Amino acid sequence: MGILNVTPDSFSDGGVHDDVERARARTLEMIAEGVDVVDVGGESTRPGAAPTDPGAEQARVLPVIEAILEPCRAAGVRLSIDTRHESTARAALAAGATLLNDVSASLAGVAAQAGAGWIAMHMVGDPRTMQVSPRYDDVVAEVFGFLRERAAAATAMGVSEVWVDPGIGFAKTTAHNLALLAHLDDLVADGTPVVVGTSRKRMLGVLAARSDAGLAPFVGDGDGGGGTAEPPPVDVSDRLAGSLSTATWAMILGARMVRVHDVGATARVLGVVAAARAAQRQSGV
Repeated sequence: MGILNVTPDSFSDGGVHDDVERARARTLEMIAEGVDVVDVGGESTRPGAAPTDPGAEQARVLPVIEAILEPCRAAGVRLSIDTRHESTARAALAAGATLLNDVSASLAGVAAQAGAGWIAMHMVGDPRTMQVSPRYDDVVAEVFGFLRERAAAATAMGVSEVWVDPGIGFAKTTAHNLALLAHLDDLVADGTPVVVGTSRKRMLGVLAARSDAGLAPFVGDGDGGGGTAEPPPVDVSDRLAGSLSTATWAMILGARMVRVHDVGATARVLGVVAAARAAQRQSGV
């Protein structure tokens, strides 16, 4: 899943693709790089982001969907709408999107009515507050339990294609994120296809900074965990290695889709993983 943010303020690519021509050009580039799904988003959900009016969101995403629909169809690439607003979801699905990437995990009924696929993501609170001291008694049990309940409810509503996403970086510390990634195969084992999105996120900046400083890779209970000695996260432009590593890890543990900014590099890495897994199956291991 290739990320196409048509926003002025997303954490990594805000303002880069926020007009129709640049969004179309990036879409054609992602198609050439091997993307399977293009995920169009018109509201930033980075930590601390203010909500976007649904009308403004639709003014961003609908012209882009119209502009990229035919090249995506011609290439066999699906369109996804990344939104938490019902009116935007309905409009985007009517315009040609076939997958609803729902960070609120509340719009299954919209997907059911439209005959669209639905991704339920875990988040506590909203982007303005989600990173203010997130707490869990057992992050793996609580997040996975929530996703299992949402998937079952969506199926009961008539959604025929349900995905779940543990919401890496949404109301979670780095330690929480690592615990979810470590146990991802438990979620995969439920049978509902899993999406993972780690691309360029702060966690990767934290871990890279610790590696550069020669510190232990595990960060304890917080988002830095090391007090005054904790180095600042590396810049978002220097997180490709972490993005590729975590995408590879997720796919090895059984994730069916990874949501990424760097489509070409990810496709190459996952091609190598696929070849290794095919060789493993052939050897009977």
